[in-house]
Amino acid sequence: MLSERAGKIKPSPTLAIDAKAKAMKASGVDIISFGVGEPDFDTPENIKEAAIKAIRDGFTKYTAVGGIDPLKDAVIEKFKKDNNLEYHREEVIVSCGAKHSLYNIAQALYNPHDEVIIPSPYWVSYPDQVVLNDATPVFVRTYENDAFMVKPDALESYITEKTKAIILNSPSNPTGLTYDGKTLEQIAEVVLRHNLYVISDEIYEKLVYDGVEHVSIASLGKEIKARTIVVNGLSKSHAMTGWRIGFTAGPRDIIKAMTNIQSQSTSNPTSIAQKAAIEALTGPQEFIKTMRAEFDRRRKFLVDELNSIPGMSCITPTGAFYAFPNTSKLYGKSAGDKKISSSSDLALYLLEEAMVALVPGNAFGDDNYTRLSYATSIEDIKKGVDRIKEALSHLC
Repeated sequence: MLSERAGKIKPSPTLAIDAKAKAMKASGVDIISFGVGEPDFDTPENIKEAAIKAIRDGFTKYTAVGGIDPLKDAVIEKFKKDNNLEYHREEVIVSCGAKHSLYNIAQALYNPHDEVIIPSPYWVSYPDQVVLNDATPVFVRTYENDAFMVKPDALESYITEKTKAIILNSPSNPTGLTYDGKTLEQIAEVVLRHNLYVISDEIYEKLVYDGVEHVSIASLGKEIKARTIVVNGLSKSHAMTGWRIGFTAGPRDIIKAMTNIQSQSTSNPTSIAQKAAIEALTGPQEFIKTMRAEFDRRRKFLVDELNSIPGMSCITPTGAFYAFPNTSKLYGKSAGDKKISSSSDLALYLLEEAMVALVPGNAFGDDNYTRLSYATSIEDIKKGVDRIKEALSHLC
């Protein structure tokens, strides 16, 4: 019999949609996918070469559990240069991707009956990671009119004596929106007043547009830095999703606990990927600018197209590579015997009728929206949008 813990979780909806789309594609169906958030760019050659050199040099053994010192030093320098944050090696751990980093935090921080505040819409893994560690997710709804930023007064109203932490994600998956410095300062005041922790997921930090500057809440002062655990990685910024390198910086007692936990689960991140990560962090960074410029071009095109579709409206994202259109005005419509009553119905309808894969908003805690990733070619975006328009024109 399976554990009770196993029964509390469900597979990632983003991966489930992608799996169905891939199965249809494997059977010969021409699917356009706006599903999984993965850059369609290849990992830069200099990073690949660093990995190849590591193999040839025999750097294929166990390493220190929390990452080799040269990689920790590169991470420390990154935080200093990009975020004006000072850390020591004992305050940094490298893990097998940012998702692993977040799970290690949950293991190290949460106790049974703790409450963890999660602004909604949220990335799909946040609630399940809380539940898997016997704590309780508490959802605070955010709104499009507020650029999906949690308001300090709303945050305060959900805090109880059981509240342990709040999870922030900026730039956001799924909304593509970012937190400004003023709002983060107000949130920091609430956090410090109630002695909470902030888990700041900044994995999309390098992908911001329209002159937006990424602000890490940890950079707003010594007090909030001491209560913040910053998560970042290389999957999105350097097109290294499969390399599985994430890193965390924070209070050394939490980092030590995470390292102990990691020692009993995965041990070290892959030695070869660590060498590649050093090159990613310290080598040429022009690739990021090139990739960001292309994402920006796709972003503008996709948002304009979505806003031209009757019944659909889309706020312009300022970060990441997601559009999050409001599709609720389509609910209640139907095409033949297929009625659209929810974001899931809409996603299924578009997959089956338009051969287009996107992710329903209820996966992220808000059924009024759907998520489209523009981490795919402009040609596929154009083709996919045309298919969406055609399929939705049959609804009445």
